Amino acid sequence: MSIEGTVKESLLDILDVDESEITPIAHLRKDLGASSVDLVEILALLENEFDIDIPDEDGPKLLTVQAIIDYVKARTK
Repeated sequence: MSIEGTVKESLLDILDVDESEITPIAHLRKDLGASSVDLVEILALLENEFDIDIPDEDGPKLLTVQAIIDYVKARTK
């Protein structure tokens, strides 16, 4: 599965949203309704899925679906 597909599936696993809502420009909190706990779970799941480390200081920078995709792509090359 592509990085985009895996990120989308990860978000669907944690957030109570329709698949059509997960677009590149979707904001995790404002558009998808992610709570602080959801964000921590998303980052932990992404770390496991992609075998990467996401430092605590990077978490607040990952505000949109595209930001997450770009971040993962940069760390999995």
